[in-house]
Amino acid sequence: MTGLSGRAAIAGIGATEFSKDSGRSELRLAVEAIRAALDDAGLPPRSVDGLVTFTMDTSSEIAVARELGLDSLRFFSRINFGGGAAAATVQQAAMAVATGVADVVVAYRAFNERSGQRFGRVSTAAAQQVNTNGVDNSFHYPMGIATPAATVAMSARRYMYEYGADSTDFGRIAVIDRAHAATNPKAWFHGRPITLEEHQASRWIAEPLRLLDCCQESDGGVALVITSVERARDLAPPPAVIAAAAQGSGPDQYVMTSYYRDDIAGLPEMGVVARELWRQAGLSPADVDVAILYDHFTPYVLMQLEELGFCGRGEARHFIADGRLELTGELPLNPHGGQLGEAYIHGMNGIAEAVRQVRGSAVNQVADVGAVLVTAGTGVPTSGLLLSTVDP
Repeated sequence: MTGLSGRAAIAGIGATEFSKDSGRSELRLAVEAIRAALDDAGLPPRSVDGLVTFTMDTSSEIAVARELGLDSLRFFSRINFGGGAAAATVQQAAMAVATGVADVVVAYRAFNERSGQRFGRVSTAAAQQVNTNGVDNSFHYPMGIATPAATVAMSARRYMYEYGADSTDFGRIAVIDRAHAATNPKAWFHGRPITLEEHQASRWIAEPLRLLDCCQESDGGVALVITSVERARDLAPPPAVIAAAAQGSGPDQYVMTSYYRDDIAGLPEMGVVARELWRQAGLSPADVDVAILYDHFTPYVLMQLEELGFCGRGEARHFIADGRLELTGELPLNPHGGQLGEAYIHGMNGIAEAVRQVRGSAVNQVADVGAVLVTAGTGVPTSGLLLSTVDP
């Protein structure tokens, strides 16, 4: 292991309930999640001297600090590109801790995505941003590619053409996630698994994506407490050591619409993240015990498996056969149910599940977990983590 590897750990996790109508402000959701994470770590609010979140989060660091009663902040940072920021918030916090810039950093994300601004709908604000992302969106909005599902449908269709995948291959991911959510009491779809036949009967959203290929819109918040491995060892919960943390952007990168590449049936930015994760941790795909893969749209899970090195290009539909991604399989996928089954909190709930798997406290606990892989949003500049036990 090199560089950042093994220098910091996630020592606390916290979340609100996941709902479709929280009935309270996004700031309150953020503060509730952070307090829960600090309680989990056994740390008082006054110990926090750093905060990290997404550029999209509406709750500013100073407002959160006021509501928590923090003494002062020595470090604050925000990461761009929506869900692609999830693992990068932990990376930023870990770098601050490893370099002595801060001692205890909290990464958080909270929103009312269902009861407030619905991410699945057309957003005129996205094409009116006062930066070049707004200009980029103005290229494809007039063509009707104006929702997240529509942007992904372009790449998904090309993937099907190139590699012979079909809608049932995508559906298998949804079935697995919903099966795991069905036994997770905190998941929105607890007790509600689906069959492949039900997936195939669900309505089209943007062909080839059906309703059950698309993640939820959720209200809620998640927070993570990051500190040094040495300090984390002295706290009550077993630490989830950050064995590797990486960001990645690919050639001709856009936000969800990288259609000007020679090949649009892959996710080269995830390939960048994968190579860096394996390099930092000195691990390989064969060392991963659990995969928490960002599943906002099912086709991108197949592409991620290929970019991460679990199988070759175009081979994911064969790789996922025969129960490989089930809880008792070779590579259990999203034991909490993922964003398709538990909640869509921009991937932060996936990081919390990775911590539980390392601790051995997950409701759908995988046996003998040593290393957990976590990915952030796909189709955008993205990020990833490898979390491990103290002695990976």
